[in-house]
Amino acid sequence: MRLGGSSRERPAFAIPIGIEFAVCPLYNPSRNRVLRLNTGAVMDYATARHNMVEGQIRINQVNDALIVAAIGTVPREAFVPHSVAGIAYVDEAVEVAPGRYLLEPLVLARLLQAAEIQETDVVLEIGCATGYTAAVLSGIASTVVALESNQDLVAVATKTLSELQCDNVAVVEGGLEKGYPKQAPYDVIVFGGAVAAVPGAILAQLGDGGRLLAVVQGKPGSIGKGVLFARSGGQVSRRELFDLGAPFLPGFEPCPEFIF
Repeated sequence: MRLGGSSRERPAFAIPIGIEFAVCPLYNPSRNRVLRLNTGAVMDYATARHNMVEGQIRINQVNDALIVAAIGTVPREAFVPHSVAGIAYVDEAVEVAPGRYLLEPLVLARLLQAAEIQETDVVLEIGCATGYTAAVLSGIASTVVALESNQDLVAVATKTLSELQCDNVAVVEGGLEKGYPKQAPYDVIVFGGAVAAVPGAILAQLGDGGRLLAVVQGKPGSIGKGVLFARSGGQVSRRELFDLGAPFLPGFEPCPEFIF
């Protein structure tokens, strides 16, 4: 049984219980720094995932049933290093590789809800890291193209998504700033981190009626905005939706300011 496709069937994942965890890093966008939590507890991931959905997602204006179900099904702990598994469900972006993070669950949920993804949509994710967002999208859209520039992360994402039978996801390697025009046009494009601006080359990969969602942010530590770009009749509109923060994707940081 696969996760994804129009049937909306979802597998019964074997949730690992009783794994110990130690010092774990996470990103706090409001303070723009990495925090470290010292723990020695035992984690019940199924309960943590349920609490995340009820305490972070549902109470914050996320009511799309498919998004809630997908986030409530995908084992987020499977997409983070073992040392970080204990904080996989906190309301922060979690570091999975140097400078690379899984989006905060609420940030991801609000972006996906704003995208209004349909069961027949083809979605491009830019910066898939270990593949968590792609797995969530697998349960919502028809096809997911997950673009990643880091070769090691490509291997991790491919392996994990295969193990979870997300067989409507294709992980591809390439430069993030160029998107993936080979499979364009896309119905939806989402970014796996904040960007200072959305390149025109990526906007050009939206099909007519397509939507692009991104956290657009100025310098690190500033307040970002969840922004919806929509293509209609050859024109692209831009609308700011809500305040959001996220770590920057590599290559999408703001240009350094020069002081004379």
